[in-house]
Amino acid sequence: MPPQILQYRIFRFSIAVAAVLSATFFLFAFRDQVNSTTVALVFLLIVLFTAAFLGRNPALLISAIAALIFNFYFLRPFGTLNIADWENLVAWAAFTITAITAGELSAYAKRRAVEAERQKDEIKRLYDELQTAFEKSSEAEALRRSEKLKTALLDAVTHDLKTPLTSIKASVTTLLDSEVGHRTIELDSEARQDFLEIIDEETDRLNQFIEGMVELARIESGEFDMQANWISIADTIRNALERAAKLLDNRRILLKLERDLPLVKAEEKALAEVIFTLIDNAANYSPTDSEIEISARRVQNEMVEIAVKDEGRGIPLEWREKVFDKFFRVENKVTDLPKSKGTGLGLAIARGIVEAHGGKIWIEENESGKGAKFIFTIPIGDE
Repeated sequence: MPPQILQYRIFRFSIAVAAVLSATFFLFAFRDQVNSTTVALVFLLIVLFTAAFLGRNPALLISAIAALIFNFYFLRPFGTLNIADWENLVAWAAFTITAITAGELSAYAKRRAVEAERQKDEIKRLYDELQTAFEKSSEAEALRRSEKLKTALLDAVTHDLKTPLTSIKASVTTLLDSEVGHRTIELDSEARQDFLEIIDEETDRLNQFIEGMVELARIESGEFDMQANWISIADTIRNALERAAKLLDNRRILLKLERDLPLVKAEEKALAEVIFTLIDNAANYSPTDSEIEISARRVQNEMVEIAVKDEGRGIPLEWREKVFDKFFRVENKVTDLPKSKGTGLGLAIARGIVEAHGGKIWIEENESGKGAKFIFTIPIGDE
């Protein structure tokens, strides 16, 4: 091993051990004023920072040292490795498990971040190759490299994000539900519980984002497998409304369905997703106690037209095409609009589904002059 690497490793371990010993000296001076929970949290923070900045092995070493110091100096009877109170035994066990687990997870997250950075560099290299291909190669070569870039981007999203998200989700769920004996482990306070629940919610949100990206990539690459059947538009709208019920608790729903609507040849699940997206969008950008109108009618050229109207602020003319672009968010253009929890992909996916069916989607202003009206058409289909 080169001397420089050995010296760097010794330095990392020395810093970690010094941090634990310094904290021990300080806490020991106030041992009568601080409780064991405070001591455990201080040591846990040192383990986390060590894992994040110095690596896994120093973190594992000081987690073991901290567990021994915590037992010897801060749990009764002092000065021994025995633990008199069984509650203190539970606390010590919880601290030890948490310190080792947290250190391992933090180090794992750091490794994944390094891998993601390397993946980013690879994508940038492929993008530079794509630019060169457009300048120096034929159109066919450029298209081939474009597909290579798209594949690399898709692999990066599905592998480098979905895999660690699955691990984080499992770890958070385990920590929330873990029990020692008959007593639930409380890592420190109710605030930490709230923090874990936020992590749980955000992983679900990122997972939804990844699934949306994958679905959009399938649509844009022409791999959208549409298994069309003869379906009822009225039933599809009602199914979408049932799914959106929680979003519409404070909205008035007006349903206008033309009599004797023909069946259309389409994929029901995909079409219901389009209608749900438009309903979700209307609920996000309209005030409570307002009305959302959903209508369906037969129009020229053997088409069925479905429209969703709201009473919100509406969408300016210059944005009505852009809202169907990936990641375009109206609230990013208007500062006084609340931030929604959407991914910025819903309308792009909706447009892809509609166009895959041979239809068209667009936005008009409401007849009342207030709000937006999203309209899309679907061909009835051949017998």
